Amino acid sequence: MNQPSYHHGNLRRTVLDAAIEAIEESGPAGWSLRELARRAGVSHAAPAHHFGDKTGLLTAIATEGYTLFADTLERTTDDFLETGLAYVRFAIDHKAYFEVMFRPELYRAGDPEVTAAAQRANEVLVQGAARYSPDRSTAIAAWSIVHGFASLWLSGALPPDLGDSPEDAARPVLRALLDDPP
Repeated sequence: MNQPSYHHGNLRRTVLDAAIEAIEESGPAGWSLRELARRAGVSHAAPAHHFGDKTGLLTAIATEGYTLFADTLERTTDDFLETGLAYVRFAIDHKAYFEVMFRPELYRAGDPEVTAAAQRANEVLVQGAARYSPDRSTAIAAWSIVHGFASLWLSGALPPDLGDSPEDAARPVLRALLDDPP
């Protein structure tokens, strides 16, 4: 008995998109590969075929996230404030990636593709911080502020009177650091 061949198109991309949607809805741990396959409309074996396991899928998401993140940061000007705002904007616009990228226990952090993509993003941040101040603690403070602000915004923990624009709300917070150099 001949069965029709099954062709989905870009199955890998379909599974990644379904995973990103699932993470946005329920976080990086709130779904299984089987549920993801059902969501994507693919066979239950398809995610495992392309990614091996959930950790492999999250590794692919982290790699893609860091690549998008580096692209976003590289498009900013030499203005360190704009780099910080781009960081916040990325976190808000790409919540699923953001939730995975900075949780290395979820993925294979030693994967060469993840490492290269994360290093590329890190270099943009380090170079921007170095142009502002040679003090490494300033770079860590700036990273802590933008990452913390983005995380607080995403969790809804910031005061509601900050308004609807994360960039407008972050700007004075970042200026407080940048206007008072070490």
